[in-house]
Amino acid sequence: MLFPKKVKHRKWQTARLSEAKLARPETRGITVAFGSFGLKAETSSRIAANQIEAARRACQRSAGKTAKLWIRIFPDRPVTQKAAEVPMGKGKGDPDRYVFEVRPGRVLFEIDGVSEVIAREALRKAGCKLSVKTRVVAR
Repeated sequence: MLFPKKVKHRKWQTARLSEAKLARPETRGITVAFGSFGLKAETSSRIAANQIEAARRACQRSAGKTAKLWIRIFPDRPVTQKAAEVPMGKGKGDPDRYVFEVRPGRVLFEIDGVSEVIAREALRKAGCKLSVKTRVVAR
């Protein structure tokens, strides 16, 4: 799974996921830059590192050996969680997983080296593994 090698701060402050901030469309990473086809997010959510890995595996297996795949997102935001059955108080929990906050319009994956039919099917399968609504876009 993806996670940062080194971080400046082990725990981040909780960002309030306000509707206004998340509904705003993304301004960076919105075009297909590397491959011929891309998987674009239509809604906003937090995507965990294990979801990204599951989507990558589904896409790579469906596309075959000749396909080149790019992952355009990286989970660098730590999410903390307290252990099970621990009383309230006594500080913040330990880092549990890393996530990436996705806003509408962000290109998540790109693929090249395969036909359009195979690329669309591979990206569709990858999109089913993620917690956002997605669509396949062409360059």
